[in-house]
Amino acid sequence: MADGTPQERASKPARLRAVLVLATAVGGAGAHVRSLAEGLTARGVAVTVAGPASVEEHFRFTDTGARFAEVEISTAPRPADFAAVRALREACAGAHVVHAHGLRAGLVAGAAAGRHRPGRRPLVLTLHNAVLATGPKGVLTRLMEGRAVRAADVVLGASGDLVDRARKLGASDARLGPVGAPPLPPPRRERAAVRAELTSADRPIVLAVGRLAPQKAYPVLLDAAQDWKGLDPVPLLVVAGEGPLRDELQARIDADYLPVRLLGHRPDVADLFAAADIAVLASEWEARSLVAQEALRAGVPLVATAVGGTPELVGDAAVLVPYGDPVALGAAVADLLDDHRKRELLTELGHRQAETWPDERDTVEQVLSIYEELGPL
Repeated sequence: MADGTPQERASKPARLRAVLVLATAVGGAGAHVRSLAEGLTARGVAVTVAGPASVEEHFRFTDTGARFAEVEISTAPRPADFAAVRALREACAGAHVVHAHGLRAGLVAGAAAGRHRPGRRPLVLTLHNAVLATGPKGVLTRLMEGRAVRAADVVLGASGDLVDRARKLGASDARLGPVGAPPLPPPRRERAAVRAELTSADRPIVLAVGRLAPQKAYPVLLDAAQDWKGLDPVPLLVVAGEGPLRDELQARIDADYLPVRLLGHRPDVADLFAAADIAVLASEWEARSLVAQEALRAGVPLVATAVGGTPELVGDAAVLVPYGDPVALGAAVADLLDDHRKRELLTELGHRQAETWPDERDTVEQVLSIYEELGPL
């Protein structure tokens, strides 16, 4: 028997139903959607994640209590997008709000919602990345970016520069929506044991973590490592991550006898941070770099490029250098290796800075408040 009278049941607020939309992804956007799905479900929201089957296999959204609806949204426009729009409309039936993550998901979600469709559901779009493409592809991508942000009722940018760009492109409501990073688990192994696996005990270790892809600017990092060959002892750059540039990078390392090891995918990133003397981030662009957050939380001095949201993220708790300048990058690392007191100071400042960041719970609360604001409930 149902609880209460018909009038009492009618007066109860409907359970909020949200659809989170994701294109093909294996990185930060997917991890963020999983975090949202878990947090929103715990707060009583009925969550459906819509995206390619591959993202469910990778992130296991259904383990959070969310439903999963297969909608094949690729990383580039294809004729199959028409089928994706139809499938997403079906997945959104009965939802109160739709929340797309990334440009491709935003385009498909915007087409599925339609500005003038009867019963249109509010659309939130989170931008996780900047458009870095140049030439004709860059022009086309920026046109699509403008279309996506104008289709959304609220645009959340993971960094301030993304918010500014959304406003310039015509977003009706653009806000900062920092993506809270999950806490770094404690290391499982002793620092000495990890270092012994990688190199000799007294050799400095410089750690880079991230996908081996153009955005991360690993060729610039290899140029910097070339200059480290003149240091004594010569630091070892270890890179944790996989990606399409692996063969190209390994060929360069072998040809130039660079002090670099490509470790591939590593499940023990916390152990690597515990073993490292310095962390380095050479990226062309980052919003709220997970690697930067992990480094500062782990107390590892960080050298990073002053791009995107990185300066606002790290404040004065890291050494910032211009993008694409291997001389500046290499010199910053060498100076830190030679200055123990500065490394200690950066460790202390990093811990303080990390305490100012929103956590996953803060992110979920912000998103939930936007959903409730958009209604209708």
